Amino acid sequence: MPVRAISEKTMTRCSVCYEETGLAEVLPICASCLRANPDGVAEIVQNAHKWRSYLFELPEIIPRAEKGIQCKVCANECCIPPNAIGYCGLRSNQNGQLVQKVSATKGLMHYYLDPHVTNCCGSYFCPGGTGAGYPKWAKKAQPEYGYSNLSVFFYGCSLDCLFCQNVSHKQITQGMGVHLDDFLGVIEQNSKISCICYFGGSPEPQLPFAIRVMEACKTRFENRLLRQCFEMNGQGNPRLVKRAGQLVEESGGIIKFDLKAYSNAIYQALCGVPKIATFENFTMLADSLYFDNREYPPLMATTLLVPHYVDEVEVTKIARFLKSLNQPSIEYSLLVFHPRHLMQDLPTTPLDQAQRCYDAVKRELGRPPHVGNMWLLKGKLQL
Repeated sequence: MPVRAISEKTMTRCSVCYEETGLAEVLPICASCLRANPDGVAEIVQNAHKWRSYLFELPEIIPRAEKGIQCKVCANECCIPPNAIGYCGLRSNQNGQLVQKVSATKGLMHYYLDPHVTNCCGSYFCPGGTGAGYPKWAKKAQPEYGYSNLSVFFYGCSLDCLFCQNVSHKQITQGMGVHLDDFLGVIEQNSKISCICYFGGSPEPQLPFAIRVMEACKTRFENRLLRQCFEMNGQGNPRLVKRAGQLVEESGGIIKFDLKAYSNAIYQALCGVPKIATFENFTMLADSLYFDNREYPPLMATTLLVPHYVDEVEVTKIARFLKSLNQPSIEYSLLVFHPRHLMQDLPTTPLDQAQRCYDAVKRELGRPPHVGNMWLLKGKLQL
């Protein structure tokens, strides 16, 4: 992708209103114009996601073949045409047969130990970072120094975020195939693992494997504290997402959704697919998980403050959505953006944008949001 470095970047103008400048070259439409006329800019948005086919040999759009094989593992529900692959790159139609690189007993991943306190989005309130829920859910009544999180990086994703922070997940051939029994053996051999976090990419295309691991841990390590957590985009099969949520709750873990934008036009422009499944699944978990009399919530949301696109209008609507769920303990964290992938020509989140978003969420929720990656800001946020 021929994106210029920040120092070489010209001031890309919105191709609709010509007023806002400094936009990403790959998506030259400002947030206001995206919200005002999504149909009118659909071609520009589609062109922004064509690069996935050149860079990673992945479909430009979700396959919707009339005569194909349907996959229902994630909310995309690809209908894969003959001799083609699904949106995530993990499943293909080969001569009329669904061929999968992963299964309920085999994951495509790499994994590593991340000593506590980790850089997990929930570490500011979770048991591993604070000792919350001790002694039932935490090893100590303070941060779990001396213990580790087993971080599981899954290959494949149900989205195509132009700003992806972990784009190596699209390099499917680089993933390591790991059998369920071998993975459980890693856990068994290290008593200092106190939680497992599934991320990526995003876990949705490999939820059958993650769920099988969680169920096996529940029985095999029934007398051991082993929290299970997810960082996901929420675009999963609702049945699988609900089961994952139940297992997270039973283990004392936390499930985190990226609510990337509220306006469908901005969500789809940035991520390649519609937003509806993410917000429906988040609502389902807010309704089904247990919040009362728990020392910390099992569910949280984050939003990355992408310059020029995810503004105070978006986070105000997300905060309003969260408030409507009537679960006031749900944590919400705003994350400062760092330029990645096809949006390397953007800056980090400007201080004034971060301040406006912080103030807007605080007004809407009646409490301040957490702010992650604050060290990236060029200045001090007024909290």
